[in-house]
Amino acid sequence: MSQQNFTDQLSRQISVNFPPKRIISLVPSQTELLFDMGLGAEIIGITKFCKYPSGKIKSKTKIGGTKKLYLDKIRNLKPDLIIGNKEENEQVQIETLMQEFPVWISDISDLRGALEMITCIGELVNRKIESAVITQQMAQRFNALHKAAKTLKVAYLIWQKPYMVAGVDTFINDMLQRCGWQNIINTDRYPVVTIHDLNEADVIMLSSEPYPFKQKHADFISTLCPQSKVILVDGEMFSWYGSRLLKAADYFEQLITALNN
Repeated sequence: MSQQNFTDQLSRQISVNFPPKRIISLVPSQTELLFDMGLGAEIIGITKFCKYPSGKIKSKTKIGGTKKLYLDKIRNLKPDLIIGNKEENEQVQIETLMQEFPVWISDISDLRGALEMITCIGELVNRKIESAVITQQMAQRFNALHKAAKTLKVAYLIWQKPYMVAGVDTFINDMLQRCGWQNIINTDRYPVVTIHDLNEADVIMLSSEPYPFKQKHADFISTLCPQSKVILVDGEMFSWYGSRLLKAADYFEQLITALNN
């Protein structure tokens, strides 16, 4: 093994024992990606929210949640590399880990950033060929995605009490645009809204995560917004920016068809 330098998506340079043999992933979508690149043996720590691939994660040490990491557990694992995300992980904890370990951080707001992340991680973990296959297939599937025939106005809810939605400069917003839909929320990130703010939406989407909206929530919001179609959607398809995107384009095709009818 030798020390090699890599640059993350925050333009930070880190030095890594290459190839890394003890990897901790702090983000569920990136954990799945690492497994799909064939790094099951190298992954030593994951979050309690990491759930794919279901048959392989049970033996891995859980190092807390994405926002509440168990730093002592991470230290005890003595990782060669930690992979996190600017939005999903808590800044102070990440900065603490950066003082002790090589920490590579992704920063993703659109499909282009996701493809770049996959390519960079492929280089970082000595899986260039595997990452190239994933990104090529991903790009092909999204290039073949047929946008909605009608530009529907959409609100995408991620939380309740208070209601929070995905605004612009989010990965979710990029997915909505690629489907041909218009996000009615034009403010940054994840603003708090009232039901009244959603009145102009043709479609109100209730995500399965981070808040697990159910049909009872859709029925209730329908009574308050009778002019809108209220549906449940798979949040993983809209917000996971790792290899799960290989399944997202087909999901979007089905959703577009359903909403066109």
